[in-house]
Amino acid sequence: MADTNLLAGPALRRLRKRESLTQAAMASILGISPSYLNLIERNQRPLSARVLVQVIERFDFDPRSIREDEAIGGLDGMVRRLSDKRFADLGIDREEVQELLAAAPQIAAAFARLYDTGGGERVILEDTSAAVRRAIERWQNHFADLDHAAEDLADELRLSRGEISAALSERLREKHQLQVRILPAEVMPGQVHRLDLHARQLQLSEMLPGAARRFQIARQVGMLEMREGIETLVAGANLTSSEARNALREHIADYLAGALLLPYRRFLRACEATGYDLAVLQRRFAVSFDQVAERLTTLGRVGERGLPFFTATIDRAGRMTHFTAGGSGALYPLEGARWPAFIPYAAFERPGTVLTQAVTFGEGEAVPRHWFIITRTVDGDGVMCAGRRAVALGIEARFAGDLAHARGVSLDRDDAVPLGVPCGRCGRIECLTPAPARIASTLPRPRASS
Repeated sequence: MADTNLLAGPALRRLRKRESLTQAAMASILGISPSYLNLIERNQRPLSARVLVQVIERFDFDPRSIREDEAIGGLDGMVRRLSDKRFADLGIDREEVQELLAAAPQIAAAFARLYDTGGGERVILEDTSAAVRRAIERWQNHFADLDHAAEDLADELRLSRGEISAALSERLREKHQLQVRILPAEVMPGQVHRLDLHARQLQLSEMLPGAARRFQIARQVGMLEMREGIETLVAGANLTSSEARNALREHIADYLAGALLLPYRRFLRACEATGYDLAVLQRRFAVSFDQVAERLTTLGRVGERGLPFFTATIDRAGRMTHFTAGGSGALYPLEGARWPAFIPYAAFERPGTVLTQAVTFGEGEAVPRHWFIITRTVDGDGVMCAGRRAVALGIEARFAGDLAHARGVSLDRDDAVPLGVPCGRCGRIECLTPAPARIASTLPRPRASS
């Protein structure tokens, strides 16, 4: 609250009108000149800490209202909405959006509300996932207190030694009186895990591979032992629907499982020592490719930050089913399912092989950003509708120079594939045969990795 560059003109103007005060009257109460108040209300002067304290004390003012744009996802949220192809001809850039939020946040909120509810049930469902994504991005997918607690528990259970499943299962049995039981697939149709409190069992499908079993056991341990911390985070997100709160709760539970299986400091040291070699990290921590990828988006501890990755999951039908920005600053790619030149699509033709690609994209950004992408397919866990999917791990190319997977790959921006750019032959973004002018004759030769 001591930010001397705090611009809060619209919020202060609405407060004055609510109190039916003239600028001169309010300026007198705050001990400033009417001309200075006028400049503050027009965002031509910042709201100083001293004046802010006066406003809070004299008018019972909630300082959180200054950041009211967070309710609509802030600058990134408005940029996403205004990146809609219906507005493409208007040439709205990021600076204009920022000016709108500063000068007329209520008008921006009204537009966001109209945009979000204008498409009926489908848009409402999408808005639920968008609200959860915004909550996760607010923390940059790093929940510091829970991560420290998970690391302490992993050290206590010595999860770096011996059989991880046995240690976690023993914790469930001793502290929570829960037995882990592996059941036949026909007993758990369409399910991979089930908590049966009557039988005091965590039941897992026999179809789950080893890494997925360990993940589910770690997830249950984390949910039971850190329930209070989870609920504190969910409450602090101020989500309006129970569906959104449940979705955030599920994300945090998955986060905890990763934090237990891949304890922060040990995992970060291994990343730095191996050049973030995914195959080595999988073997060293007995986890899957997608578990490593998701954990890489969480390395935001102050003073011990890892590289800033994002991760996305694309199904065989071309739908982006998951996206986590982490600390990368990547915006959710609205047209991500319409990029046939994107390397995850090629991954389905080479299942289980690690492929790489340098690309440029950036929804709503004046200059598309330059990214390095690592992708591989992963198979489902035996549950219905959980088939093969491609997991893409991305990082800005400027950070990728020392990555093991970037060896032999050009990180020159001129060699990158421009995603979201119309085909040079037919002019369609969704063209299924990318033209040579777009990607230098064919997809870049994939780099295979064991």
